Amino acid sequence: MNMFKDFEARFLEAANALKAAGVLPEDLDTGRVTVEPPRDASHGDIASNAAMILAKPAGMAPRDLAEHFAKAFEDDPDIAKVDVAGPGFINLTLADSVWPDYLKSVLSAGEEFGRSDMGAGQPVNVEYVSANPTGPMHVGHCRGAVFGDALASLLDYSGYKVTREYYVNDAGAQVDVLARSAFLRYREALGETIEIPEGLYPGDYLCAVGEALKVEYGQRLHNMEEAEWLPIVRAKSIEMMLDMIRNDLAALGIKHDVFFSERSLIEGETNEVADTIEELRGKGLVYEGRLPPPKGKLPDDWEDREQTLFRATEFGDDVDRALIKSDDSYTYFASDMAYHRSKIRRGFNMMINVFGADHAGYIKRMKSAVSALSDGKADLDIKVCQLVKLYRDGEPVKMSKRSGSFVTLREVVDEVGAGPARFMMIFRKNDAALDFDFAKVLEQSKDNPVFYVQYAHARAQSVLRNAKEALPDLETSGKNLSQAQLDLLNDEAELAVIKRISHYPRIIEAAAHAHEPHRIAFYLHELAGEFHVLWNRGKELPQLRFIVAGEFEQTRARVGLISAVAQTIRSGLGILGVKPIYEMR
Repeated sequence: MNMFKDFEARFLEAANALKAAGVLPEDLDTGRVTVEPPRDASHGDIASNAAMILAKPAGMAPRDLAEHFAKAFEDDPDIAKVDVAGPGFINLTLADSVWPDYLKSVLSAGEEFGRSDMGAGQPVNVEYVSANPTGPMHVGHCRGAVFGDALASLLDYSGYKVTREYYVNDAGAQVDVLARSAFLRYREALGETIEIPEGLYPGDYLCAVGEALKVEYGQRLHNMEEAEWLPIVRAKSIEMMLDMIRNDLAALGIKHDVFFSERSLIEGETNEVADTIEELRGKGLVYEGRLPPPKGKLPDDWEDREQTLFRATEFGDDVDRALIKSDDSYTYFASDMAYHRSKIRRGFNMMINVFGADHAGYIKRMKSAVSALSDGKADLDIKVCQLVKLYRDGEPVKMSKRSGSFVTLREVVDEVGAGPARFMMIFRKNDAALDFDFAKVLEQSKDNPVFYVQYAHARAQSVLRNAKEALPDLETSGKNLSQAQLDLLNDEAELAVIKRISHYPRIIEAAAHAHEPHRIAFYLHELAGEFHVLWNRGKELPQLRFIVAGEFEQTRARVGLISAVAQTIRSGLGILGVKPIYEMR
């Protein structure tokens, strides 16, 4: 089903034949040979770098080697033309007969078209969102949530065994601040007039926690010392914040398999953080020393003293990292190391973390930690989602987390819907800033990507309904349509759509390999564009309309093409977590 993998195999066969003929050395590594669509469609259907990659180690000129490859394909019935271009690229134009046969395979595969087994069941842990449980999720969390969820779905679709995980930062100073803020709301619920001091959370969302504490404990908490009430209020606050977070994520169509508690690392049967430090000490990777002051502004957690340090620089980090603070509490990094040690022990040698823009500085230290803890056997990829800038009718929406005036994830979903929000959050590479304009996301025009793609699917469904109404005996499901005379599809716009559909399995594997789900959104936009061109061509040329009176087989073939378009769009939207629209309103 992956045409490009098929032709990659053909190039490798040709390389082996050239080895047997003495043109190439027997021990030549062909692993870097790639096959992809040419950047310019006028150059053909398949392009390969085979000659460019293999020429130098073979001691040949790239164009000379390319000519050898060209001769190897002369008798292939699937290839109409071979061109050697530029310094030695090999471009193939496929025979017309290839495309109806390929479309038949797409229709026969049905909803399984595009699915890959490249992951071979390998376990992979995708940790995303992991926002502190101290308040509602804001629009920045929305982007990371969508990205992580779409990536997890993409990997699952590509044959990996995926665990979606949320790391709950329920230890440390910020949850004590949360508890003290909630305790003020508890006192307010008891009838006191309160004033929220600087440094505590001012949001009204904690009023519900205060009310819940009042119902459960009455006046009892008020009569306790802080050391007594703090753990009670903290536990209740975290519980209710996590419930709110789960509900907000559910509104976006996101559900995690695991919520992993940071506190459990310290308060479980064993102190996993202490064990992690001792394990590293046993490897000679922990020592007592003093760190030089960092350049520029000193961070809040820097201490000019001898302390327990991890030899992070041995694994590519810029400096060694502190594990224990001056008050003998653990640094965040020490807990993070123990957490990733847990992942490794749970069988994950492939891990992906989705970070917000403010955590980009943690990449090297976390990679060094995983390398040290796994003896280089585990791989950690960290994807950073850049900031989201909100606009209303072109005007920026001002937000301040400090004052509590920010747009929540739930507000975005309630205003534009989960599907449009998800698509637009993924319709830009994760490491680039994203502008999100509420009005444009809801605009019904070709300038709105989500509308453009959904309109293509709705149009395709309209054709299928109309075809069934005009020809009651016509089966409009993909597998039934695979028996149509698909060679009747020979217009350039029809062939362009089939060719674009043929790219889908390659896009899936490439996106999964690179951990870049935005490629799916980009591809769907391109496929929708090809389909809209075909639709408009049928309006201009009556003989190219999808439903042709008196031409059952021609109509059946075109309905087959339309069904494949709808099926592919549905599949891609499914990976992105977006429900397809069947009828535009």
